Amino acid sequence: AGMIEDLSVTTGLEFDLAVAEASALAEAIETSYANDSAAGRDALDDAVSEFTSVGSKGIDLEDKAAMASAAPVVKLLNFILYQAVRDKASDIHLEPFEDDFKIRYRVDGVLYELKAPPPHLAVALISRVKVMAELDIAETRIPQDGRIELSVGGRPIDLRISTLPTMFGESCVMRVLDRSVVSLDLDNIGLRQDERAVFERLLGLPHGIALVTGPTGSGKTTTLYALLNAANQDDVKIITTEDPVEYDLEGIVQIPVNDEIGVSYARVLRTILRQDPDKILVGEIRDEETARVAIEASLTGHVVFSTLHTNDAPSAITRMLDIGVEPYLLTATLEVIVAQRLVRKVCVDCKSQYVPDDKVVLELGVDRDAIAGKSFFYGKGCDSCNHTGFRGRVAIFEIMQVTEDIKHLVLDGAPTAALRRQARADGMRSLRESGLLAIYDGWTSVEEVLRETM
Repeated sequence: AGMIEDLSVTTGLEFDLAVAEASALAEAIETSYANDSAAGRDALDDAVSEFTSVGSKGIDLEDKAAMASAAPVVKLLNFILYQAVRDKASDIHLEPFEDDFKIRYRVDGVLYELKAPPPHLAVALISRVKVMAELDIAETRIPQDGRIELSVGGRPIDLRISTLPTMFGESCVMRVLDRSVVSLDLDNIGLRQDERAVFERLLGLPHGIALVTGPTGSGKTTTLYALLNAANQDDVKIITTEDPVEYDLEGIVQIPVNDEIGVSYARVLRTILRQDPDKILVGEIRDEETARVAIEASLTGHVVFSTLHTNDAPSAITRMLDIGVEPYLLTATLEVIVAQRLVRKVCVDCKSQYVPDDKVVLELGVDRDAIAGKSFFYGKGCDSCNHTGFRGRVAIFEIMQVTEDIKHLVLDGAPTAALRRQARADGMRSLRESGLLAIYDGWTSVEEVLRETM
């Protein structure tokens, strides 16, 4: 009652009490204030000026512990973290330079710079991050990794912290893992009907290997988690080994890799085979030993999912051969390879249709007649998308099924180009073609597809 009276006196308004979930309250606040960039700038300015005034009253700028716990620094970092979560950033970069200090968010795969505080606050902010992640704030000569768990509006947020010594101090990158903005459901990752059918076939296999390939940040883990969630039944035992475990999956045993103490992918995988699993996820096939154990797992009646870093699906076969896997073992176990990319979605609130010019058509590699009657869209930019024209991302896929013809080519030592030709003959749709379909459906723009595919 006292708080209500104080608010009434302060604001001159009357208040009615109501019960609301924390998440609903956070959503209402975001709806009302999310696009108030002026308020955001004011909050940053206030925190910076407060730190400067407190610092001038006696905080020793060499005392990192004192700086890290100073109220203005806490407020400033909280603001940075809140805005990153609000804007659905995947990464936060704190980067010191000789005469500058940059704060950047990666949103939908693109870096955006935030108005940064003065350079002398870099040490204080990064020290605060290290304190929260329980890292050694006195050690600035070697890289450190840590983790922060926090709650924003009732949503659990996980931050993966990486610090790196540079010429002008420590650089810090925070990976933001927000389960509420990631859909781990096959229905929501952008699969088309024919692609979904291949995934369903994968789920029904008694044994075999399925690889998901693409560069860092292309959504491989999300796709694999969606597959595991679809397979997660009471009569199916699923075990994963990951570096690190990105999201907790209910009903699935997840094991983090720790190379520093000898807990490698290969070692964990060998132990997993004694745990009676039906399906196994190996975070990444990095070397010959891990590849051999994965193949052994498949040959002994398990379905194995894993990832590789290659640019397309056929190159995954070449990569496996290059790290030392014998062709006859690869053809006996490999079932499907999925290459993927994430493209930004055109903002639905400012979407506008247009007719592409001849230069764009030429860049896409299609004939003008082939796009007759097709729709092309772009985002004009609005408050909903922070005036970028894009909001959210969707995956596009290149799915290569390892057919008998592909297996014969592998055994004959055929080059990657021959594997690609055969896969195309077998019905594989390239990443560029999948991107074109996403354009025609109004999901994404020409520029995005050209940026992510060849």
